[in-house]
Amino acid sequence: MSKLLHIKDITICVSKELIVKNISLDIACGETHAIMGPNGSGKSSLAYALAGHPKYKVTHGIVNFCGENLCGLSPDKRAKLGMFLGFQYPYEISGASVFGVLKEMYSANKGKLITVAKFSTLLFEYMDMLKIDRSFAHRNLNEHFSGGEKKKFEILQLLLLQPKLAILDEIDSGLDIDALRIVSAGILHAKKQNPNMGILLITHYQRILRYITPEYVHVMHNGVIRTSGDALLAKNVEQHGYEEIING
Repeated sequence: MSKLLHIKDITICVSKELIVKNISLDIACGETHAIMGPNGSGKSSLAYALAGHPKYKVTHGIVNFCGENLCGLSPDKRAKLGMFLGFQYPYEISGASVFGVLKEMYSANKGKLITVAKFSTLLFEYMDMLKIDRSFAHRNLNEHFSGGEKKKFEILQLLLLQPKLAILDEIDSGLDIDALRIVSAGILHAKKQNPNMGILLITHYQRILRYITPEYVHVMHNGVIRTSGDALLAKNVEQHGYEEIING
């Protein structure tokens, strides 16, 4: 399989503080990688740096996506290359309707306009799949949404945009068991639509990995990937905890 994301010996700093230290990681087209680790490990910092958040600076190393050097590219240019970041804490956008924001996002991604009627059909198909009430299409994006509803809307964007790489930052946090199943099914459907899509799934827990089986699991601690393995590594984390895995 062709290489989608190539990370070689990168360090990441926030306000001159070293957060991520000499991480290397390759994701091929179609692969699913999970990064696990306790709070403060640097998992979300890695996600933000890859997406181009200006606070998270790659100060050393190489980051290539689809054969292009990401360093210096703005977040919108990274998105146009096919990178998607699903936020742990999605932002509220007051005064902007779900329908309007997603329609503009979809048109910009496809590079062409779509009629209201055609977009409505597509949007409602995915909303029904994710068990989102259609009335939400006319509400302000994420405003007064529950945590579970916000996560479903992240997956709704994933389904609409069909990126080359989906970075999902703790998409399972705060979900009850029913919402977890729905979100997981949405991710799997996006993968079925686009089998070459790579996924970088960041999580604390093994529970979402019961629905989405990664080819590779990496355990991160204090800004470093301590160990890597297959899906069995996630089960070992669940059984023995991070401390034993990291120090064992």
